[in-house]
Amino acid sequence: MRGMPGAAGLSLAPDSPGPAGAVCLALQRAEVRLGITGQIHALRGVDLTIGVGERVALVGSNGCGKSTLLRVLHGLVPLSAGTRQPPNDMRVAMLFQRPYLLRLSVLNNIVLGLWLQGVPWRDTAQRAREALQRVGMADLAQRNARALSGGQVQRLALARAWALRPAVWLLDEPTASLDPHAKHEVEALIADFCAQTDAQIPTTLIFASHNLGQVKRLASRVIYLEQGRLLADLPVHQFFNPAWLQAVCPSACLFLQGESL
Repeated sequence: MRGMPGAAGLSLAPDSPGPAGAVCLALQRAEVRLGITGQIHALRGVDLTIGVGERVALVGSNGCGKSTLLRVLHGLVPLSAGTRQPPNDMRVAMLFQRPYLLRLSVLNNIVLGLWLQGVPWRDTAQRAREALQRVGMADLAQRNARALSGGQVQRLALARAWALRPAVWLLDEPTASLDPHAKHEVEALIADFCAQTDAQIPTTLIFASHNLGQVKRLASRVIYLEQGRLLADLPVHQFFNPAWLQAVCPSACLFLQGESL
């Protein structure tokens, strides 16, 4: 498939060093309450700093706060308390587990997205075609986007985001519900985008996943959430070291054992 990285593209180099000490995103004592009366305490006192160029995985059981945290980092969900430091002059792209596509052609889904983000109309078609080539979908440019398979939908969503040249990627379960082949394709693209070295600012990746193999392959840092609380924040090699994790966060160790069954 033209434009797609091969299997070797799944391995990422160590984090690309950003400007010394550069902070990409930060939260201090972040609280989020959802519901009409704020009865759902989705995030509780989260302190988090993510540096430029880091690759961070969010893990935890369903309902632990992963999706809410991603939306807070993007600015889609306001804080009930605490503070958020947004990216400084960096474009952010967020991909949802079920991307929304318009009832248009594959190409025009990207064209319209670019135009709505302020790209001059005369430049949108060429950039859209480049993005489709990048994800191996150039031959599907005129197909109705609503007729795509699940893997193709995710690749189109990645192309639509990549066309904007983001420096920060926020991904919510990017390969959930995909078959193994489609998962491999999407994961390879994510790895390839984050490994590119031609950008002035190293790419920052923050993603939620239940796929522990994917976490090992794509992340260098793992954050474990439970009932809206951040209970563990470790380098990936320490998170997957049972003895180390048991000493730092026994509940995360139990989660890891359960997910590995």
